[in-house]
Amino acid sequence: MDQTDQSFTEVNSQKSLKRRAEQMDVELSEDIQIDTQEVTRKTVPDFKPITEDKLVSGTLELRKIAVPSNRYTPLKENWMKIFTPIVQHLKLQIRFNLKSRVVEIRTCKDTQDIGAIQKAADFVKAFILGFEVEDALALVRLDELFIESFEIRDVKPLKGDHLSRAIGRIAGKGGRTKFTIENVTRTRIVLADTKIHILGSYQNTRAARTAICNLILGSPPSKVYGSMRQLAARLSERF
Repeated sequence: MDQTDQSFTEVNSQKSLKRRAEQMDVELSEDIQIDTQEVTRKTVPDFKPITEDKLVSGTLELRKIAVPSNRYTPLKENWMKIFTPIVQHLKLQIRFNLKSRVVEIRTCKDTQDIGAIQKAADFVKAFILGFEVEDALALVRLDELFIESFEIRDVKPLKGDHLSRAIGRIAGKGGRTKFTIENVTRTRIVLADTKIHILGSYQNTRAARTAICNLILGSPPSKVYGSMRQLAARLSERF
């Protein structure tokens, strides 16, 4: 009987030790939580939200967009189409500086939206990159559109005839391949020598970029058309 009693007492002592350890762990975790809460209360400041008047009525903001020589004539012809939405809708001031050859956009006392100047700068930059005014104007109307730019040499270091053939694969006969990618992915693409500019939402831009990269890497247009058909079927099912 003594042996059994001793064995029972040993088991009970082990259980009690485990329970004490668990209780200590729980108490320590509670203490740590309390300490972290007190630290966060002390370190995190409590700032009141700033009103719109204080945000807008600060110093005047200015954006400058350089204009290359090949875009002077298009800018002059479409100046009123660019001028009207920026001044009337975004309540900004805009001018073309003849000396420095840049388009200058700045806020004024009538500016209501703090993000208006960035929208206007993106709109003008998109037009200077080569997009049509109507397509670039979507950057002002919608918030989820972006411009992605990259060079063919960023995908693959091509030179000479290989580079010209890659540009030809992207454009296609009469621009057919480029138009197909634009219509399927719902984007707008500009081919400016070795630079490629894509305007659209994030997912659509990524799909267009993937198709263009495949063409640069040497995929035949017929294979890209097949992947475009699959993508168009997926998009039609989604909508």
